[in-house]
Order: sequence, then C-alpha cells, then structure tokens
Amino acid sequence: MVVKKRRKFRRKRGSRECGWGVFHRGKGHKGGCGKAGTGKRAKAKMPMQGRWSIQKQGKYGFKFKGKSIVEVPINLKVVEDKLNSWIKNKKIVKEGDAFTVDLSKLGFNKLLGSGKVVHKLKIIVDFASKSVVEKVKAKGGEVVLPQPE
Repeated sequence: MVVKKRRKFRRKRGSRECGWGVFHRGKGHKGGCGKAGTGKRAKAKMPMQGRWSIQKQGKYGFKFKGKSIVEVPINLKVVEDKLNSWIKNKKIVKEGDAFTVDLSKLGFNKLLGSGKVVHKLKIIVDFASKSVVEKVKAKGGEVVLPQPE
C-alpha cells in the first residue's frame, strides 16, 4: 500500500524562509530594487507627518525670506594700484588733485582697509571698514556711504 506523504513546501508555507534557510523568492533576492518595500506594510512606516516623513518628502529646513546681500570686497591697496588703469579706461574721474572712485560701477560693494593711502580719494561704496574710513580721511579724502533708512 502506498503512503501519501505531505510535500515539504506545503508544510513550510507561512514560515519566513519556506525551507530555504534564507530569504528566497525563486528569482533571487529582489528587495531594495526600485521602490521595493513601499507596499502596504511600508506605508505604516511613512506617515505624511512625523518621524518618517523625510523619506517621502525630502529634506527641508530654514529658509531666509529676506534679501541676501553678497559682499564683493576690494582692498584699498588694489584701488591704489589700479587708479592709473581705471583713469585710462575712463572708469573713474580725477577732479583737481582728488580721484573720484565709484566702486559700485566697478562691481564692488565693500572696501577693506589693507594697504596705504597715497592719493587723495573720494570713494563711493555701499560698505566700508572703520580702518579704511580713517585712512582716507587722514589723507584728506572721504568715503561716501549710503545713509541708513
């Protein structure tokens, strides 16, 4: 008489590995390809608000809402060195013995105090350090800054 034996894979249904000892799906281990794992069970891990929402929505944080001012600085030493070339190119004006330099037209908005003042200068600029204002005034020139509103 033939005894009918239950087949092994029927007994292993519902267990984690189904008799393979490791995860096995017949086509290899496919977890992690594309959007794998975003099915019914994964949605519980990714609510719209809360701890796991960053996985779905991306990173975000503080954003500055006002105007951002990018400072483009130039040293006093560079201004003194380039006076002659700027006069030749008609980018600055010489009025009497003083040079009138508008740094905003030259693409700079901040003047720093590294270097010595040799010429009498009238410099128009948005921002300037305290040391450069003192150096230019000591030589008889002036630094013109915009008035605070």
